[in-house]
Amino acid sequence: MSADRWSTFRRLSRCALLALALPLTGAGTTMAAEPASTLSRIRDSGVILLGHRTESAPFSFVGKDGRPVGYSVELCERVVAQLREAYKLPGLRIQWVPVTSANRLDAVGSGKVDLECGTTSATLSRQERVDFSNLIFVDGAGLLARAARGIKRISDMAGRRVAVTEGSTTGDVLRQAFKDRSVSAELVVVRNELEGLAAVEAGKVDAYANDRVILLGLLRKLKGGVDFVLIDEDASMEPYALMMRRDPAFRLAVNRALSRIYRSQAIVEVYDAWFGVLGAPGPLLAAMYYLNSTPE
Repeated sequence: MSADRWSTFRRLSRCALLALALPLTGAGTTMAAEPASTLSRIRDSGVILLGHRTESAPFSFVGKDGRPVGYSVELCERVVAQLREAYKLPGLRIQWVPVTSANRLDAVGSGKVDLECGTTSATLSRQERVDFSNLIFVDGAGLLARAARGIKRISDMAGRRVAVTEGSTTGDVLRQAFKDRSVSAELVVVRNELEGLAAVEAGKVDAYANDRVILLGLLRKLKGGVDFVLIDEDASMEPYALMMRRDPAFRLAVNRALSRIYRSQAIVEVYDAWFGVLGAPGPLLAAMYYLNSTPE
C-alpha cells in the first residue's frame, strides 16, 4: 500500500471522528509490574489458547488447509506476536480451539480459551460474565433474503419467518426492531451461518439475519442459481471485540498490542486482506480505529 493511501486513511479517520463527535476516553497504559494469572499461565506453559469460529467468514473461519483464518484471527496472531516480544517468549505457541456462538462465553469463562477471536459483540450483559478488549470492528445487523420474496426493508417481514444464529445478539435486536415497527414475525434458531443460508435457499425461512459483513461473506460462497438480496437497513450496531476472562493485566497487554496495530500501517494491511474488495473503511469504522490508537 502506498504512503499516499495510508495518509488518506489516517485523514479519513480524523475527519470521521470530528464528524461523528464521538467522545474520546482512555485509561493509563503502564505495564503491570507483575503479570496476572493469564499471563503467568501463558508464560509457564508456553501456550496461548485462542478460540476461533469455523464458519464466520471473513472474520474467523477454517481455510482450505484446515487452519483458522480471517480478520479476527489475523488480529489475534499479531497480538500474540507482540506478546512474544513484550514478555520475551519467543517460543510462545498458539493452540487453536474451535468455538460456536452458543458455547464461546462458557469456553472463555472456564479457561478453555484465553482469547476468543471471532465475531462477538461487546455487550453490557456479556460483561457480567467476561471481559473484552478494545473494539476491533463495528458492524450492523441486516437481512439476507431471496429476491423473489420481495423483501426490501425490515417492515416487509410482517407475517414471515426469519432465521437467527443460536447464541448471537441478533435475535434480541431483531425482536426490538420488529417491536419498534409493530411487525409480527417468527424467529427460527439455526446453529450457524451456513445453516441459516441453507434455510433461506430451501425456502424454510424468508430471510436470515446476521451482521452485514458476515452476510456479504455468505453471498460470496453462493454458486449461482438463486438470486439473493441484502436488505439495506441496519437493525442494530454490533461492536466486535476480542473476548477474555476478567484479568486487568492481560486485557492491558492485549489492548496495548491492538493500539500499536491501529497506530501503524498494520491495520491497513489486515483490513485490506479481508475487506479490501469492499473499498476503504466507512466513517464509523475509521473513527473506531482512530479512537483506539491509544498512545503510550
